[in-house]
Amino acid sequence: MIAPLLALSAALASARSEVPVDPDAPEARQWLLDELGKPQYQAARPNWFDELAQSIWEWFQSLTVPDGSAFGGLVPLIVIVLVAAAVVVAVLVFGLPRLNRRAPRSVPLFGAHDDRTAEQLRAAAQNAAAGGRWNDAVQDLFRALARSLVDRTVVLVTPGTTAHEFAVRAGAGFPDHAAELLAVSRIFDGVRYLGETATLERYESVRALDAALTASTPAGHESRATVSA
Repeated sequence: MIAPLLALSAALASARSEVPVDPDAPEARQWLLDELGKPQYQAARPNWFDELAQSIWEWFQSLTVPDGSAFGGLVPLIVIVLVAAAVVVAVLVFGLPRLNRRAPRSVPLFGAHDDRTAEQLRAAAQNAAAGGRWNDAVQDLFRALARSLVDRTVVLVTPGTTAHEFAVRAGAGFPDHAAELLAVSRIFDGVRYLGETATLERYESVRALDAALTASTPAGHESRATVSA
């Protein structure tokens, strides 16, 4: 700030030497405003970031013990440490926040762009089973099972994820049902890609697994459920 003030003083002195008459008060004020409006003075003004940083620093300095003891100077540091510790504990207990907890419906599910929800897929499978269309029933029900686990953020699927890959990933979340997941994924692949014919028994195996997984808590989620309770 010293350099701009010296420049202002020199400019005013130069102006007085160049102008033969003394300005009146309004004119002198206008000269001063014009001079302060020049770039070199504007550049010396603190910007919004400087003002914000100064405000934060003043707030931290205000966090002192009233009795003026030596401990007072440590209060800002203690506050920062406590806040950081609280954040770490929250992450350990609740996990990292999920920006998108539900999978986008536009992601292809085993080679098909199917925007139906898990409930809609289950209803379609039930209707197909009632009509004896076991191939459709098995495929829709397996997709319902997969959609449900994706929506529960147990499994992540991407374009190109196969039924077998899905079963392996889901098995990590439900180790007690890992073998069944692989079995029903083979049923799905056989019906969809290998020309196999689905049966009531195959449909029932997929339906039973879907019901079991719906009622189960994935591995690693038990601690969160306990804390929430």
